[in-house]
Order: sequence, then C-alpha cells, then structure tokens
Amino acid sequence: MGKKEDELKKEGWEKQFTYDEPRLSEAVEIYKSLGFEVHLESPSEEEVAGDCGVCYEGALEKYKTIYTRKKTKTF
Repeated sequence: MGKKEDELKKEGWEKQFTYDEPRLSEAVEIYKSLGFEVHLESPSEEEVAGDCGVCYEGALEKYKTIYTRKKTKTF
C-alpha cells in the first residue's frame, strides 16, 4: 500500500478498483446512487506493477482508482 492510499484509508475511504471510461463513470454513478461518497485517484505505477502493468502500459493517465465511503449525515 502506498502513502496516498494509507492516508485515504485513515480518512475512511475504501479502495474499490481501477478502471477507465465508460465503465468508470457508470461505476461512479452506481456508487453515488447507493449513498456513497466517491473519490477518484490516478493509479501509481507501483499499484499496477507486475502482470497488471501490461494492460496499463502507455495509457496509465486515462485510468482512475475508485475509492468510496459511506456519506456522513450532517444536520
């Protein structure tokens, strides 16, 4: 786990998955409709290292990692 991911976890964010469009926007809308807050982060090269790196090669900037957390109620 990287430093940024550790920070997000401390703030209550849960990592879901890394995707690109059009599925990225679809997933964001689904999570929001289910009552989640959604945060997007660009994946780090270490996050997609190994076997996964082949799929991201040369196109890492178009992918985003989805993080979610339950909305907190404010009164």
